[in-house]
Amino acid sequence: MAAQAYCMALDMLTTRTYDSQSCAAEEDDEEVNDYRVKCLNNLAAAQLKLGQFDEALHTSQDVLFLDPQNVKALFRKGKAIHAELSKLVKRQAGESETESWQAKPAENIAPFLTPPPPKKPFGISWKFLLGALVVALGSLVTSVVLTARN
Repeated sequence: MAAQAYCMALDMLTTRTYDSQSCAAEEDDEEVNDYRVKCLNNLAAAQLKLGQFDEALHTSQDVLFLDPQNVKALFRKGKAIHAELSKLVKRQAGESETESWQAKPAENIAPFLTPPPPKKPFGISWKFLLGALVVALGSLVTSVVLTARN
């Protein structure tokens, strides 16, 4: 319900901007953009809680379009990317387990079977580890910056 409310608020802010016939002052435009940033940030937070990581990533990108230095949007973008990387690593680990699984042969024919190929050591691609490390460090730096600001 919160995500829907933020979408409605964003719709109203956009409609107000495009429907206004008079030339609005720059202060009004800045105020409307500030409200847009707040609504988009809150929408991204709601999307993260709902597990809609792709949508949260796009919403955070919209915030950064309006305010490139927005710390909350950078943090939420990092959290969405981290969640997607985690899903990818889990999926990759699950695929490697299913690929290496073989049916257990019956005991009476075991001597006639060729030995199974040696198992590959479990490993995660260094690219995924590096990406996860970058996201984690970015989240840590963002939280330190937020703490320092407060």
